[in-house]
Formats: sequence, C-alpha cells, structure tokens
Amino acid sequence: MELLALAGLIFAALAAVLWAVHNVIVRIATRTGTVADTLAVVLAVNFVCLVPFSAVAYYPDYGLTPVAAGAFAAAGLAGLLLGRLCMFEAITAIGASRTTPVVSASTLVSTGLAVWFLGETITPRHLVGILCIVSGVAVISWLTATDAGGDTSLRGIGLSLLLPLAAATFIGIEPVLIRVGLTAGTPIPVGLSVMITTASVSYLGYRRVRDGAISLPRHGEGRRWYVWAGLSSSAGLIAYFAALEAAPVVIVIPILQVSPLVVLVISAAFLPRRVERVTLRLVLAAAVVVVGAALVSLSG
Repeated sequence: MELLALAGLIFAALAAVLWAVHNVIVRIATRTGTVADTLAVVLAVNFVCLVPFSAVAYYPDYGLTPVAAGAFAAAGLAGLLLGRLCMFEAITAIGASRTTPVVSASTLVSTGLAVWFLGETITPRHLVGILCIVSGVAVISWLTATDAGGDTSLRGIGLSLLLPLAAATFIGIEPVLIRVGLTAGTPIPVGLSVMITTASVSYLGYRRVRDGAISLPRHGEGRRWYVWAGLSSSAGLIAYFAALEAAPVVIVIPILQVSPLVVLVISAAFLPRRVERVTLRLVLAAAVVVVGAALVSLSG
C-alpha cells in the first residue's frame, strides 16, 4: 500500500510538471501561431495518444450508461474544449505565469458546484483556502495590469481577469461532471476517451463549419511546438489518472496545485523577459493561490 501511495505521489508530481510544461509551450507556440491551430493540434494528439488504447483495452464492455456518457461528454466540452480555449487565449494575452495561478481558482467552482448539487459542506479550511485564492488572484490581476502599463482601475483589472477566470469556471465544472460519470462504474480511461472524442469532434466540426475546411499548419517551427504541447498534455493526463488510481485524492490534488509555481520557474529560467515577466511579487501571489487551492482540495 505504501508503494502504491509513493507511485501516486510520483505520478502526481509528474503530472504537475507536464501540465506546467504544456502551458509554457502553448505560450511559445502562440507567439508565432494561432490559438485555433494550437487547440486543434493538441486535441488531435490527445485523441491519437489516448482513445485507441481505451477502445482496444476495454472492448467490448466499456461500462458506459447513457447518464455516464452524457456526463463525460459534457465534461469534455467544458474542460477540454471551452476551458482550454479560454486558457490558451489568456496565455497568449497575459502569459502563462499569470494565467496558470488564476486558473487554479477552478477549485472554487468545483467546490461550489459540489455543495450545490452533491450536498457537500463548507468547512473552516474551505473558507481559509477561498480567502487565499481570492487574495492571490486579486494581486496577480493587479500585477498584470500594472506590468502591462494598462488600466489599473477595477474595470481594467476585471478585464485582465476575464479570460483566465472563464477558463477556471469551465475547468471547475469538469470534475463534478466526471464524478457523476464515475459513479456509474465507467472506467477512468473510457470516460477520458469520451471526453477527448467529444471535444475533438465538436471543435473540428466547428472549424469545418466556420472555415469550410480544416487546415492545420504543415510547415514552420510553430508546428513542432503544437505537437509538443499535445504530447505534454497527453502525458500529463495519463500521469494524472495514474496518480488517482494509485493514491488517495488528498495526496494527488495538493501536489497538482504546485503546477503554477513550476510554470513560474520554467518561465523565469527559459523564456525571455519580454515574453514572460516573472517578479517576486508574482511568485508570492502565486504561492498564496497554490496554498489556497490545496486547502480547498484537501477539504473536499
């Protein structure tokens, strides 16, 4: 049992690092490319890496009920499609080092929905965590506005928060829907495959209707970064679900919340200052958000 918990800890740490790497790569990719192309390639790589395995490994009994299939499909639309779309746009607009901590506020959305729909209760630790998240996000948004030389009024700060908070909202909806699907007994890889398939088909269908044809980049350095973003995302999803299989949620989730700090380290070490401006105040604010997100997760 201790070995399983250790394996879960390692997988959770790996997932946190991989998702941080993914966000930084998205920042690089969207400097020369578009959010639309990045999302299309990431979803395509996710599909190729994860869906065929589930289709073969669980054939012919996938354990899907209509309710579970609907819940996982909705989770795919919310988290993998709309959440990613808003997050990628936010990373392009204000940077990965500022977007990732704000998106950690998704734990607030998950907690609120769990209280409202699943009958869970709010504890004092929840309240402390919520206060940390709100305070940290407020500081990050203010830093984003001042660093960019933009509007530091409440309206200006609110506008800088719009995209990352939208991402946090959609991503926060995802775990509640996943929980509904898993209670029906559906294996995690199957549920994840339904999510990826729904998100991929929906987005590529939308691109087909909007543009008349689906055209992905075939040349240039940007294409390489798109693929690396998809591979790091896929590996992060695998590590995340492997961690949940091996260790309790109270071990896995707090470790995952370290991802924003990993983004800051990678950004400061490898990205030019003109691309990502990492300051001590930003690091401290991100740390407050991480602590708050961990407290909220541990109280769930």
